[in-house]
Amino acid sequence: MTTLDIRKLSNNLGAEVLGVDTDRLLRDDGLADACMTALEKHGVLLFRKINVDDRTQVEFCRKLGTLINFSRFPPYDAEEVMEISFDPSNPNAEYLASNDFWHIDGLLDKIAPKASVMSARVTADRGGETEFASTYAAYEALSDDEKKLFADLRVVHTFAAIQRLTYPDPTPTQLKEWASRREVEHPLVWQHESGRQSLVFGATTSHVVGMNFDESRALLDDLEKRATTQELVYRHTWSEGDLVIWDNSGLVHRACEFDRSEPRRMHRSTLVGHEIIK
Repeated sequence: MTTLDIRKLSNNLGAEVLGVDTDRLLRDDGLADACMTALEKHGVLLFRKINVDDRTQVEFCRKLGTLINFSRFPPYDAEEVMEISFDPSNPNAEYLASNDFWHIDGLLDKIAPKASVMSARVTADRGGETEFASTYAAYEALSDDEKKLFADLRVVHTFAAIQRLTYPDPTPTQLKEWASRREVEHPLVWQHESGRQSLVFGATTSHVVGMNFDESRALLDDLEKRATTQELVYRHTWSEGDLVIWDNSGLVHRACEFDRSEPRRMHRSTLVGHEIIK
């Protein structure tokens, strides 16, 4: 059985995996299972300055699980790798601006990703860190009365909700495009196959079903604020060549500010998850 040499990155979240190079990523048949076990415990795994290319990243990620295909988002070179950058040639640059707000990837789909894997190819001179906070811990910190109250609540997630945070005065064209995207409902409490429970919140949330809009916004904003206080957050400062895996089903994350005229570029692969059902 493969064992990992682990160094904790903070009191609450994150661990650095030591002694692994690209050759071991591809050749150690037990490494993937060991990583997924460690991910369940630590939430974030760092392979510092491992310097993978797209082929190596995809080949390793396939050992972790089934990957989402991004071929509908040209002009990415590898179908299972999405470029995260503000380069004008990137077709998603306009939408990536909202990555600065706490979110869970894929909540505008019925099936949210299990985990994300991102490698740093070009980093910003200042800023551009990624912050993570546990939604498992957010649930566990609730009072017993809150757990009962939230057990059956459902939340509407919309593309407009997250985009309005970046574009508060949208153009008619933006409004039309946002309205063309489907709305998705998810339970506020995610009951995982493992038996653990977590909260589902973040920038895609619009409102709680059946609750006054302002009251539901206050509730969702309060839960996010409580879960992302400074002492609960792990902030990763990127170095070129870093590879990070995070548990998308049990964390929220966000990018920190940086000069978007700089050529910061990350390559992300995403593991297919399962529908969020209670």
